Amino acid sequence: MSQDGRLTVALAQMDPALGDRNRNLERHRDWVRQATEAGAQLLVFPELSLTGYFLKDLVPESAIRLEDPIIRELGQLAQRLDVVVGAVIEEPDHRYFNASLYFSHGQLAHLHRKVYLPTYGMFDEQRYFAAGDRFRSFKTDFGRAGILVCEDIWHLSSAYILSLEGADMIICPSASPGRGITTDERLGTAESYGLVCRTYAQFLTTFFLYCNRVGYEDGANFWGGSMAIGPNGDIIAQEEDADEALVLASLDLGDVRRQRLANPLLRDEKLELTINELRRVWHERSRKPF
Repeated sequence: MSQDGRLTVALAQMDPALGDRNRNLERHRDWVRQATEAGAQLLVFPELSLTGYFLKDLVPESAIRLEDPIIRELGQLAQRLDVVVGAVIEEPDHRYFNASLYFSHGQLAHLHRKVYLPTYGMFDEQRYFAAGDRFRSFKTDFGRAGILVCEDIWHLSSAYILSLEGADMIICPSASPGRGITTDERLGTAESYGLVCRTYAQFLTTFFLYCNRVGYEDGANFWGGSMAIGPNGDIIAQEEDADEALVLASLDLGDVRRQRLANPLLRDEKLELTINELRRVWHERSRKPF
């Protein structure tokens, strides 16, 4: 973070090679060089940036363990800036997770395992991955942050929990294929993600970083659209084309304080009421016959 309270973030809107981890790692090094030269202090890669998305039976051979040497190599990328990388993580019990890893000062600082695994339409993640079981915010040099991977943001409670944990920034790596056309001939997926990300930013008064991949894979076209959004819901920077690009944005970190003073929505949240009502709903649903 600069002395004037600004943070330069970069979103690597890239096209990973399916199943080619070595090639993708080398490309990560190139993107890190570009982001460093551009003065970025945080670089975000898309979902599964090290492996590609439609891995299917390639999941086991594409996976890495937290004790593998490649973790140290990834940490080396984060010597001069923080880096968020998408990878398949293998646990000691041989479960595989779609995960995003946050590296800072050469070390792994946070790991988020994707909680909501889409298994509908063209998606079949539950067949190959285990689901994560938690949402956690974490401390960075520029405030508290949280990570949600793609489908995670389509569940309202995910971002809400991170905000209650004090997150000033939500980071969303994504691998979203383009689907549908709106009535004014815009891409339906892009329109939906734009609405969701901007709504979270405004209602939770938080920065929102959305980094989506591009390219073709297994017959699907990934649409990009990576964007940085301020805590008032305004888009600060966006790459609207479906091409590889380094999206740069300068964030005034003081905007979170200003927005929360003007719109004290989180201050006024009735958390105890919410918990009590959720318990009531859960109790009533559990008593209903099938």
